[in-house]
Amino acid sequence: MDLDLPFAPDDEPGRHDVEVTEPLTVATGTKAIAATMARSIGIAGSTATARSFLKINQPAGFDCPGCAWPEPHPDERKTFEFCENGMKAVAEEATDRRADRDFFAAHDLADLQSRSGYWLGRAGRLTEPMIKRPGGDRFEPISWADALAQIATTLRGLASPDEAVFYTSGRTSNEAAWLYQLMVRCFGTNNLPDCSNMCHEPTSRALDRTIGIGKGSVRLADFAVADTIVLVGQNPGTNHPRMLSALEEAKRNGARIIAVNPLPEAGLLRFKNPQRPRGIVGNGTELADIHLPISLGADQALFQLWSAWMIERDEAGNPCIDRAFIDAYTAGFDDVRRRLTEVDTEALLDATGLERRVVEDAFEMLATSDRTIVCWAMGVTQHTNAVPTIDEIVNFALLGGHIGRPGAGLCPVRGHSNVQGDRTMGVWEQIQPDAIEAIERLYDVDLPREDGFDTVASIAALADGRAKVFFGLGGNFARATPDTDLVDRAFAGTQLVVNVSTKLNRSHLLTHGTSIILPAMGRTDRDNRDGHDRFVTVEDSMSMVHGSTGMLEPPSDQVRSEIDILCGLATALLGDDHTVPWPAFGADYDTIRDAIADTVHGFADFNRRVRVPGGFELPHPPRDDRRFDTDDGKAHFTATTFEAPTADLLLQTMRSHDQYNTTIYGHDDRYRGVSGDRHVIFMNEGDIAERGLVDGDRVDIVTDMAGPERRVRDFRIVEYSTPKGSAAAYFPETNPLVPLDHHDPRVGTPASKAIPIRIELVVPGP
Repeated sequence: MDLDLPFAPDDEPGRHDVEVTEPLTVATGTKAIAATMARSIGIAGSTATARSFLKINQPAGFDCPGCAWPEPHPDERKTFEFCENGMKAVAEEATDRRADRDFFAAHDLADLQSRSGYWLGRAGRLTEPMIKRPGGDRFEPISWADALAQIATTLRGLASPDEAVFYTSGRTSNEAAWLYQLMVRCFGTNNLPDCSNMCHEPTSRALDRTIGIGKGSVRLADFAVADTIVLVGQNPGTNHPRMLSALEEAKRNGARIIAVNPLPEAGLLRFKNPQRPRGIVGNGTELADIHLPISLGADQALFQLWSAWMIERDEAGNPCIDRAFIDAYTAGFDDVRRRLTEVDTEALLDATGLERRVVEDAFEMLATSDRTIVCWAMGVTQHTNAVPTIDEIVNFALLGGHIGRPGAGLCPVRGHSNVQGDRTMGVWEQIQPDAIEAIERLYDVDLPREDGFDTVASIAALADGRAKVFFGLGGNFARATPDTDLVDRAFAGTQLVVNVSTKLNRSHLLTHGTSIILPAMGRTDRDNRDGHDRFVTVEDSMSMVHGSTGMLEPPSDQVRSEIDILCGLATALLGDDHTVPWPAFGADYDTIRDAIADTVHGFADFNRRVRVPGGFELPHPPRDDRRFDTDDGKAHFTATTFEAPTADLLLQTMRSHDQYNTTIYGHDDRYRGVSGDRHVIFMNEGDIAERGLVDGDRVDIVTDMAGPERRVRDFRIVEYSTPKGSAAAYFPETNPLVPLDHHDPRVGTPASKAIPIRIELVVPGP
């Protein structure tokens, strides 16, 4: 696939404007403050910037629409409780640019399709419902009543409800997510793919099976008392920068930090906290005691190796595993112990690509640690061996008894605000019987019991015509997903595409049928009805639920809350006499929370508890009292077999620092020293030389897998400190390289961190 645009839009650089400098070795500090202020004032203006600064992540304010990292207790929050990228996300919502009817009149469909995702996002906030009709060449205004009626008529006209798929992004509130899954299931399908399918699905599956709940087992306060923290497959400096403050506090209290990541990210090396004097004028805090630049796909081997060494040391008379915990709370230890005593530890070490000395140094820290936290993100979950890798992480934690102990636990770091809450609310293609039965009893309805389509299955169904309607509640499905060419073809054949959005994106532009855009409020927008400001709730990465109240005026009086949109559509789709009181839900959000309290575990007395500053904590049995809700009431060890990747060169896709998910804020990756353009591939100097190439050459990247050739064109080679055999490039530009069926066979999460590739020279560098 050739990703060249027919022309370069006026406000973004061209393909060959890339500049490369030395990567930074420290995160944040004064440069982050300057970048945040300049970006926010330039996009949103000084007044909106100043007002929003004081409300982000505050008890009476709004939840940042960026990452899901938790806030400290209200008494411990700082005046400015946000990060550089969080403020960029807020500025994107608070922008004074408008994609209104005049904008759409000036840009026909062909023009919009020729533009980049960055340009589309820069067009500004959507202001009223718009429709592109079959055969039409542009979007035109449509009334809310007509838009909802047309959507409802099309859905009711399908041969089966299963011919529609209903996607959800992580920024949706708890209330909207619960209403959404309820509407979809009352319609008659469980086709509820969500962004969890593309990020932490392996985490949910592995943890649910091994510890009885698909969520992490730590609180934010645990970081302050941990002995050792292991960060695996994550880049907190860019993807969840507020985590750096927790790591800094841990270091001040004596914790040791081990960073396991192919690239030496600035946020893993040193942190200059802009909220502390030494972060402004001093050297900051050195974070990682040890950096392990592991080869792509080898995290499973590393944790299996460490577990084998733990058992070897313990059985040699040097106790380092928690036998009392294992005997009382776990099952499967004897089988795993036998397997680990027989494993070829030299082969495991060789697979990691690491020097024995640094792996042993890290092991010594872990073997002598009473309280260990293991954190991971998509660098672990987007692999073909994602589930067994998390199984091995759990095995390692169970050996040390590092669950249900202060300062210890499992910490999957969710990438998007409320992606965890969406799942808690029931947005999942699989059913949760207890919740389904509670809804059926409450509303006297019969809900479907067959599993629906996840993200990968939804794309396949859209591509082969089994699904004809796509409905997206937030997000940019067409660019967040793998296999871009296939997704584009799948969308082109749809009958109807509906997107509930704050801004324009590629997913709105691909269908040859009808496309309807419904403009929604964002987190920053004031949701006022009849003189009363309404609030919604979210759940963070550590099971805390709290309120979010917007404070900026919406971009127009035609923009509606997601809740109002869903209640209006459900009424049009299911009828005024439906047993679920949709109009009442839209009129009073407290009634939604009362219904959630009646149907979702852990939300009893929801309305009162969420009004307490800071919100409330959901129950987590393993963390709270070492209770494991598995079939036998035990946490489970899992025997896995590691198979080393065979490709000569693996590619991982990743974000730049000027990016959040598919939203591109700009074309600079300040920490990695790349600016001006995103079409680069980071490679080890040995891999470059072996191919007869040099830094600066321009190359095509081609998948080295069976099936149709997949190619992205004209990428600049950047020599970088990455393990031999492991390369990196940005998404969504490299998503065309990921086949739809390239994922862990146990789940459908794309293996975007393990793409076998080859490199073909196009133009020699300078």
